[in-house]
Amino acid sequence: MPEVIFPGPEGRLEGRFAPAPNPRAPVAMILHPHPASGGTMNNRIVQELYKTFQRRGFATLRFNFRGVGKSQGTFDNGIGELSDAASALDWVQSFHPEASTTWVAAPSFGAWIGMQLLMRRPEIRGFISIAPPANLYDFSFLAPCPASGIIINGAEDEVVTPSGVQKLVDKLRTQKHITIHHETIPGANHFFENEMDDLMASVNNYLDFRLDPACPIK
Repeated sequence: MPEVIFPGPEGRLEGRFAPAPNPRAPVAMILHPHPASGGTMNNRIVQELYKTFQRRGFATLRFNFRGVGKSQGTFDNGIGELSDAASALDWVQSFHPEASTTWVAAPSFGAWIGMQLLMRRPEIRGFISIAPPANLYDFSFLAPCPASGIIINGAEDEVVTPSGVQKLVDKLRTQKHITIHHETIPGANHFFENEMDDLMASVNNYLDFRLDPACPIK
């Protein structure tokens, strides 16, 4: 899990990178929650997502947005953070230009950034969006959403309302050519403090489905 420093739009960005075993391995990028709420690449959910993709042989990167940890710059309300994510993906792809596909996974604020990134980068063919803040941020840019993925939220989330997430899911499910899976974890709050095993079981079950060669979703 080597520490890496790579160039971003406002200076260096700090990350952890797990190289893939072969050049055509898929790429996964993990984004973290809101910096103003203490979000970093060492967030528990971010680390679990990172380890999950690493175990599956992905070239996997998690990193700190600008102004977090050793990353240079200052918080930019999502605009700069989206640019950070694009630069991070460029950096990973410089090592894996033949990658078969790319995934983005993230909780909360990072999920909002990740969904914006997949609108800009057609190579992203799968996403895992955990507690996307649909009641706090505008997700209307997903018109249409270009990739299939899973949205997971907690039934007792006190930050992101389950009803807001459900509205987002319902909207995305009206679109053609993509498939949106949705799971609500009973009893879970915004941080999945006592339901981490259930959360990661949902993530791994979905990855088993999508990464199966017989999966109809490409």
